[in-house]
Amino acid sequence: MPKDLVPEILVRTREVLEREFAALPAYAPAHSSDTDSEAMAALLEETAHRLGDNFPYFHPLYAGQMLKPPHPVARAAYAMAMTLNPNNHARDGGRASSEMEIEAVGEIARMFGWREFLGHLTSGGTMANLEALWVVGQIEPGKRTLGSEQAHYTHHRISAVLKLDYAAVPADSRGRMRLDALESELRRGDVGSVVVTLGTTGIGAVDPLPEILELRERYGFRVHIDAAYGGYFKLIEDALDEPARRAYQVISQADSIVIDPHKHGLQPYGCGCVLFRDPGVGRFYKHDSPYTYFTSKELHLGEISLECSRAGAAAVALWATQKLLPLKPGGEFANGLAAGRRAAVGLDRRLRADGRFEARAAGAPELDIVVWRMKRTTRSFGLEESIFSACAKRNLHLALVQLPQFWFGCADSSSAVEEHVTCLRSVMMKPEHEEWLDRIWNELSTACAEVEEG
Repeated sequence: MPKDLVPEILVRTREVLEREFAALPAYAPAHSSDTDSEAMAALLEETAHRLGDNFPYFHPLYAGQMLKPPHPVARAAYAMAMTLNPNNHARDGGRASSEMEIEAVGEIARMFGWREFLGHLTSGGTMANLEALWVVGQIEPGKRTLGSEQAHYTHHRISAVLKLDYAAVPADSRGRMRLDALESELRRGDVGSVVVTLGTTGIGAVDPLPEILELRERYGFRVHIDAAYGGYFKLIEDALDEPARRAYQVISQADSIVIDPHKHGLQPYGCGCVLFRDPGVGRFYKHDSPYTYFTSKELHLGEISLECSRAGAAAVALWATQKLLPLKPGGEFANGLAAGRRAAVGLDRRLRADGRFEARAAGAPELDIVVWRMKRTTRSFGLEESIFSACAKRNLHLALVQLPQFWFGCADSSSAVEEHVTCLRSVMMKPEHEEWLDRIWNELSTACAEVEEG
């Protein structure tokens, strides 16, 4: 494992935090005896051994799921905040951390081009999307919500919880929502909102937002952007291929946006964020809870959130990270995103040039997810699973995903039901993946040779 800077940083900053409360009389914490310390040390050693039963999510050879190590400053800030354990439901429970949340969320909103908005952090993308669709239900009661069949599966669940009628729209061979299928649904006149995904979790596909916005002008519906995974690519839109770049250029025209700082934003789980372009949607959150708010007349984050208790430490960690790594094009944070995307494009290029592999017919990755399968042979059954296992034995950790077969053949298909095939998948979201691309390729190639020989 890399050198851990967090303990050293915390030792240096603990005295600063203690001085902030130096006026308080001294006291003996309930859990401070030598016996407790010895027991804690032994227990934490056991905990460390238990945590060893994990994939090495922090390492560049882990390229399977969307797991990115938090930045050291995020971990240190989170740990420091846990000394106080603030609750950002109300300013009384998290005075400083609430201000930090407002500032951090404001920077995210400005990244999307919004100066006036309503927004806050959540425990993750699922809750953030739930809030966005809950607002849809308040504004467009009784109307349907549409999303791509490649949209995150939780939109079906969320809609069921909210008693919303949700329908999936077929996707094309690039994994993007088909505009002809969408318009066919819109002609029915009962659609209140469309969920547009900028970065599907399967392959990183970017729905055609400019064209969907044009349909909004004709049919009248709310546009919700699920950018939980792909939102930060707004910072490097000029480095994306033209269809994706055009989508990010008009993201400010959406009605609501969700982004997950705990994916590309270098944050610990869970840290999601929901934003509304119209601050007036705050009227739907109004409630009366006198026991919660009693010392401040300022706006409480709990008054614009469906969640009650929320970890103030998550806001502190995000605020500190964005202070160190501002969300600006060309900055260190943006450069890290660009490095991961270059690694994905590089891996895809190597796969296409190698006769053993079959990449998607539609083209290169739009963001930083690469999917492929093995060329069909007489030994094809279970081949991807065998390669997956062989790579893991070599400490290269990939993922498996089920994708429509026609994505690897004809350019498109209008069939409602398509056979799915098992594919290998890699999320190249760490900046280090670019430097480690040769090693990743060599391990993959060697694993394939071992399977072929076996």
